[in-house]
Amino acid sequence: MNQKSARLALAPQSSADGVERGPTNAATGAAGAVVDCDVLVIGGGPAGATAATLLARRGWRVLCLEKSRHPRFHIGESLLPMNLPILERLGVLAAVDAIGVRKTGADFPKPGGDGATNVFRFERALYASPGHAYQVRRDEFDALLFDNARAAGADARDGVAVTGVAFGADDRPTVAYARDDAGRAFEIRMRHLIDASGRDTFLGNRLKTKRKLDRHQSAALFSHYRGVERRPGEDAGNITIERFEHGWVWLIPLRDDVMSVGAVCSPEYLKQRRGDGAEFLERTLDRIPTVRARMRGATRVAPVHATGNYSYRNARMSGPGWTMVGDAYAFIDPVFSSGVYLAMHGAERAAEVVDAALREPAREARLQRALRKELDKGLAEFSWFIYRFTGPVMRQLFSNPRNALQIEQAVISMLAGDVYAHPGVTRRLRLFRAIYALTALGMARTAWRDRWRRTRRPAVEFGGDTLQTDGSADEATNVARAAAVGPSGDLMEATTGTPGGVKSPAEPLEHA
Repeated sequence: MNQKSARLALAPQSSADGVERGPTNAATGAAGAVVDCDVLVIGGGPAGATAATLLARRGWRVLCLEKSRHPRFHIGESLLPMNLPILERLGVLAAVDAIGVRKTGADFPKPGGDGATNVFRFERALYASPGHAYQVRRDEFDALLFDNARAAGADARDGVAVTGVAFGADDRPTVAYARDDAGRAFEIRMRHLIDASGRDTFLGNRLKTKRKLDRHQSAALFSHYRGVERRPGEDAGNITIERFEHGWVWLIPLRDDVMSVGAVCSPEYLKQRRGDGAEFLERTLDRIPTVRARMRGATRVAPVHATGNYSYRNARMSGPGWTMVGDAYAFIDPVFSSGVYLAMHGAERAAEVVDAALREPAREARLQRALRKELDKGLAEFSWFIYRFTGPVMRQLFSNPRNALQIEQAVISMLAGDVYAHPGVTRRLRLFRAIYALTALGMARTAWRDRWRRTRRPAVEFGGDTLQTDGSADEATNVARAAAVGPSGDLMEATTGTPGGVKSPAEPLEHA
């Protein structure tokens, strides 16, 4: 496809009533109204709200559009210590402290099911990163950031979906089209477009730059519970990450005795799903002794949600007049709770680049290249650990951490989100990789048996009918989608009865 054809493909299509898709002026509600801005931000989550706040403070006319209405449910409730300096710069740290649960570390129970746990305390990180983070309900957290963007001077509107974008002759986006949830059409003219649309990947889908990362394809099932046993003392707010042979489970303490509980599972395991999502999730939780013990008196108080957990990255992060941030650029497995931090750090840095590019357009391409190099470094550090996390070698190393040459402290720094600022962390993580390689050589037979169990045993364990796939190259994606999506094609939201003494809710949480 030539450039002209590509631009035409991105132009808005007329709706059935002949009205081009695009936003109305929220102030007037006039159909077909035109809104002029310097920067259009698509998405009102943490990345979009961060970018909108910072650019508005620098004097730019910023329009930030979120397709849903705040507050809305979202997964990703665990922040990292390195979020805190960003929250302070945004002016919302005290407000987050008021709504959050303090998290002083990350718990990784040892194999064996006897309750022994390694706690990676953030205060032991190599450098002066904050000694704690927060667990937050994302409906509250995201609404707080969105309101903060509006208070900073951004024109922040929710309930408005961007439906199309047109590119000019120089391959710059010039006009965007959207529609509010009352059906009124808007047209937006902008100088720069920031795609913070999350896993909707607005630009990635239209530019055909989205690439699946085959090394990690899975799906997640999750819900909220009350009455889950918390860790004692200062560890009561910690995230707990439990591994099992087909994936991993999270337990995230929230306010009001609520615990976010979810399982991220491999395609092979998900192929064996029988019954509804609620039953499958709780059968999965029940197979882990320490989780089963902590949930003995728990009651589910929200629907079970399910989503494909497909890792991806876009071949491009930016171009003339546009930038992707957060999950709109790349998504990796959330095992280390890195998503919100990577999104907000990337948005903060992108705001600096966009500000400079608007003032000095000749610098745009160079600044964008440097930004991508920086952000890809952080993704690479987390991804290396993520790809190996559920294997026996990493289980061995995390179960028996040693601080020779401050390597354990470097791992804690990574868990805190310190993957950009300090070369000393990077050097020690390289040493950890060398130790991993040597350990893997000595555990090669164990690793092979572990992989065999993960890919072959689920059918033996479950028996009966399984979910079938088409056997194509995209089998992993199809399997995860089949396990995570109900017959109607919608994400599962089940409130059925549950095994193991965990009862169905009388009423769901308000934000679920």
